Amino acid sequence: MTDRYADKPFLRLLDSYVLDAIGHLDAANQQWLISAEPSFRHQFGGEGGWREIVRQRMQFPPGMDAAIVETWEKGRVRYREGTGEEADPVAFANTFVDTNFPH
Repeated sequence: MTDRYADKPFLRLLDSYVLDAIGHLDAANQQWLISAEPSFRHQFGGEGGWREIVRQRMQFPPGMDAAIVETWEKGRVRYREGTGEEADPVAFANTFVDTNFPH
């Protein structure tokens, strides 16, 4: 199995951004992201916290978080109706990023 983030450090921030937008970023990763903000500012440029760095670098329009949530909510319902199971937020984040932000 390959490491999704090998040689792609910004990809972890993108996945985390999506997870945070849909309310599924765990506390340990949240804490790590906040503590690493100075490193992110140095490595990726930008100002502010890790979310702002992602928004700036990706040039997200206003309302991006709401668009992510809408996609999650609609897809989650379809997934549950089709499979009878709850959608996996991490799988959603990975797929959303891979589909919308090729890397």
